[in-house]
Amino acid sequence: MTNLKKRERAKTNASLISMVQRFSDITIMFFGLWLVCKFYALPFFYIHLLMALMTLVVFQMIGGITDFYRSWRGVKISTELLLLLQNWTLSIIFSAGLMAFNSDFDASFGLIFAWYFLSSVGLVVCRSFIRFGAGCLRNLGYNTRRVAIAGALPVGSELAESFRNQPWLGFEVVGVYQDPTEEGVSAQWAGTLEQLVEDARAGKIHNIYIAMPMCDEPKIKKLVRALADTTCSVILIPDVFTFNILHSRIEEVNGVPVVPLFDTPLSGINRILKRVEDIILSSLILLLISPVLCCIAVAVKMSSPGPIIFRQTRYGMDGKPIKVWKFRSMRVMENDAVVTQATQNDPRVTRVGNFLRRTSLDELPQFINVLTGGMSIVGPRPHAVAHNEQYRTLIQGYMLRHKVKPGITGWAQINGWRGETDTLEKMEKRIEFDLEYIREWSVWFDIKIVFLTIFKGFVNKAAY
Repeated sequence: MTNLKKRERAKTNASLISMVQRFSDITIMFFGLWLVCKFYALPFFYIHLLMALMTLVVFQMIGGITDFYRSWRGVKISTELLLLLQNWTLSIIFSAGLMAFNSDFDASFGLIFAWYFLSSVGLVVCRSFIRFGAGCLRNLGYNTRRVAIAGALPVGSELAESFRNQPWLGFEVVGVYQDPTEEGVSAQWAGTLEQLVEDARAGKIHNIYIAMPMCDEPKIKKLVRALADTTCSVILIPDVFTFNILHSRIEEVNGVPVVPLFDTPLSGINRILKRVEDIILSSLILLLISPVLCCIAVAVKMSSPGPIIFRQTRYGMDGKPIKVWKFRSMRVMENDAVVTQATQNDPRVTRVGNFLRRTSLDELPQFINVLTGGMSIVGPRPHAVAHNEQYRTLIQGYMLRHKVKPGITGWAQINGWRGETDTLEKMEKRIEFDLEYIREWSVWFDIKIVFLTIFKGFVNKAAY
């Protein structure tokens, strides 16, 4: 219990690079607004200073929520810059919204946009320069760490190889250490685990990454106890990668480190971002396509008897049933325990329905589902309940696609996995891309999918 309380009080020391990043961010935000005020011949005093301070507070608050000022060593620069721009955009929106309630605040849209654009360029350039400078210093031998891998798990070897391929990270790989197996000693190993401990005690290694399977728990404990007699930093690579993990990361619950295996990225600030994105996009799209909706509705009504809108029960987020809207494209409306997928030249499809399905225009009413909160613009396509119940027993991880809201378009559809799934392999590929979308989600990923949908998402040879 004492150790738990100590762990709760433990704080991570900010690195020098993190301090430089914070200082540069603050400087660029204030200097950017000062330059814009000079351009517009406005005094940089009181109201503009208050705007800068409020934006800075919001930016730092969001940075804390998204853990922005962590170590980015070993992470792609594109990931860092995208999160930087996301946080900066949110900060501008929130602070401008709050300042709008101040009667003295009369800043024009042009001034705020100029500040946003100028600071965005400055933040990206400065952050890139900091990373480039740190990389150059590490290439020269400064701030480098000698690292070793303990264990033969593939993820450990991949980590070592990534360090070798990116010398600017400053990680010099000593080698992979592993005890002899039944096949003998591999030439690629730097030595046994006993040799690893000796090298660590001799000061030849700074960081040790333990990449051993969970079944070797006694051996891991023995190695950790031995390494406690050294000054090495010991990092355990959890053997959770043997599972089909979904958005796995290290967290703390009351001071206890835990590793979620199946989780969603759409929580906290990300959930708000996603909802704001859906409301804005669906409102604009519905406004633009309203004449098209009216024309299609008349065509459906005149082509065959029956309602204009078909409401089918499907699974939404967390597996809860929702009513998905579509323009009726068939003479029947199957919504029972057994639903037959549409096939090529399906006699149930009406003449107008055939055109609507081939062009995906039958899906347009689902923007109303997005606006009301049941669906999202981008996400895994919702399947009929009968198909969910069928495939959840056949495909491992199938229901994980319901960790997010279903979407009108998705990563699987962009990659050609849409339409009839007449084989299990086709559905497996669709689920594979759905889960990849959830793991890699970001606002920019959504924008990319929406953009690609315009060119390759509407018409497809598999749509019928």
